[in-house]
Amino acid sequence: MELKDKSFPGIRRMFRQLVLPVIVVVLGMGIWMMQGCSYSFTGASISPTVKSISVSYLPNNALLVQPTLSRKLTEAIRDKFTNQSNLSLVGSNGDLNIEGEITGYTTEPVAITGEQQAALQRLKVTVNIRFTNKQDETQNFETSFSRFQDYNSKQRLADVEESLIEIINDELAQDIFNKAVVNW
Repeated sequence: MELKDKSFPGIRRMFRQLVLPVIVVVLGMGIWMMQGCSYSFTGASISPTVKSISVSYLPNNALLVQPTLSRKLTEAIRDKFTNQSNLSLVGSNGDLNIEGEITGYTTEPVAITGEQQAALQRLKVTVNIRFTNKQDETQNFETSFSRFQDYNSKQRLADVEESLIEIINDELAQDIFNKAVVNW
């Protein structure tokens, strides 16, 4: 009994029409990316000539000052840029530079019950940011960013403040990162 090589012409045709173009596109993207276009899965679009970022300490100029907010927000922004990009953090004069100040730290009632009492309180942080890009001045900006978190008014702010600040700082850092390097 002799086995004959019986190939399936339909599979070969499908391979040529579907799989080979996909392989060509993937290889082409790899070559394109190596030739100078920068892309990351975080959505950042940073020129390959931009190598460093400096993030100045953000002083707290709000009327109500939370003692650790400046340090924690500054660190959150630095961490966001170093963790979600290939930029090196430098003390000053980076290719990208972020500076600014905290301009607001407030609490206010937001949900009033039928008995005219607040069911929820809102902690809000506002920061003014100046961003400069030494290599593309058209991307420079000065913008105010605000984020807030609500908490049950039966809780004392001191009991929930640290966790709320951590969430708010992460959100502010993401907003600043997006405005600075995610060009959507």
